[in-house]
Amino acid sequence: MIINNRPIPSIQKVQSERSQAQPIRKSQVASNPFQNVLQQQLERRDQLKFSKHANQRLDSRQIQLSEDQMLRLNTGVSRAKAKGIKESLVLMDNIALVVNVENQTVVTALDHSEATDHVFTNIDGAVVI
Repeated sequence: MIINNRPIPSIQKVQSERSQAQPIRKSQVASNPFQNVLQQQLERRDQLKFSKHANQRLDSRQIQLSEDQMLRLNTGVSRAKAKGIKESLVLMDNIALVVNVENQTVVTALDHSEATDHVFTNIDGAVVI
């Protein structure tokens, strides 16, 4: 059949070509660059981030978190998320951190000396680890 001077294949030919098409194998999907980028972004989404303000506070107050503290902080944030907390105060080793649990972002940080006589606002839960 020809329409507008272009040949149009028959339905039977299209169906037979479609039935002969090979399915995508898992090895082809794994090598897909988009799939790799998507997987990396999904993994990164679960990692705790620090806001610019929090990084400035950590630097100015000379607070450095060890790997163990980061692991405990991630655990505390996960516990807060499981309880439905959206903004949490996390108290750990004489350090107070305010964390936006939904965005997995540390908003600010204080050491023990600055946290005394301090009122924390805009939080709906606290985690002591």
